[in-house]
Amino acid sequence: MRNRRGIFSKTISVIVLFILALGAWAFLIEPNQLITHHETIVLGSPSTTSRPLRIAAIGDIHAGSSFINTGKLRQLVELTNNQKPDLIVLLGDYMVRDTFYRRSIDPETIAGILKDLHAPLGVFAVLGNHDNWYDHDRVLRALEAYGIDVLDNEVRELRRGERSVWLVGLADAWTGRHDVAGTLNQVPPGASIILLTHNPDIFADQIPNNVQLTLGAHTHGGQVNLPFLGRLIVPSSYGQRYAAGTIKENGRTMFVTTGVGTSILPVRFRVPPEIAVLTVEGL
Repeated sequence: MRNRRGIFSKTISVIVLFILALGAWAFLIEPNQLITHHETIVLGSPSTTSRPLRIAAIGDIHAGSSFINTGKLRQLVELTNNQKPDLIVLLGDYMVRDTFYRRSIDPETIAGILKDLHAPLGVFAVLGNHDNWYDHDRVLRALEAYGIDVLDNEVRELRRGERSVWLVGLADAWTGRHDVAGTLNQVPPGASIILLTHNPDIFADQIPNNVQLTLGAHTHGGQVNLPFLGRLIVPSSYGQRYAAGTIKENGRTMFVTTGVGTSILPVRFRVPPEIAVLTVEGL
């Protein structure tokens, strides 16, 4: 009997320690990481003459949330620049509003650090729902004052030798500011297009087939990805469908980054904070 009690007691102790270790990982260790997630995206038939385009995609910084202080922002900038991307895109939600644990970092401070991001084709941004809830105009002005080009239903032509790629940046969909058709109408017919959106839900029925690549964020990858169960809570009308990674539907392609910061709860499990480094072939 004593032996059985001893085994039972040890089993319970092991289970408790395992749960505590998982909690420490999810609330203290993983959300404090910052990895580079490398992925190759092939669009149609890759050209033999066009060099692949290397894009660093950064989303959901949520500066002021747990583990995202000015030191982490500087680390983000250094790690991104070390990847030597051709193009850097910032996919919204620099601010954080709806957490009980946040420390206030103003948009001018955030932009003053992000200004040190460098890429030959430029650094471009769109805004997210948290930025609009905070103060759309102030966040936009702060980024642009430090040389970061914010595309708020606007387009830019990026020249790559004799070829061009058009960057289309949409305002946030959740707060009702986006204009897909009107913004795409600014692009010449037949152009190669990379579309930037904070919210990937619009990919379902608003992005036409002439957009070669859509880049999104917003979901945080659900922040928690459980074995067998998957990502249980994703801020999307489509559940896990557009939660993370490369999605191909009806001849269209989208990549969704799982982001850097956290929202609601400072937890990440099997969804580490990332800088997505994309090698895009076929543009």
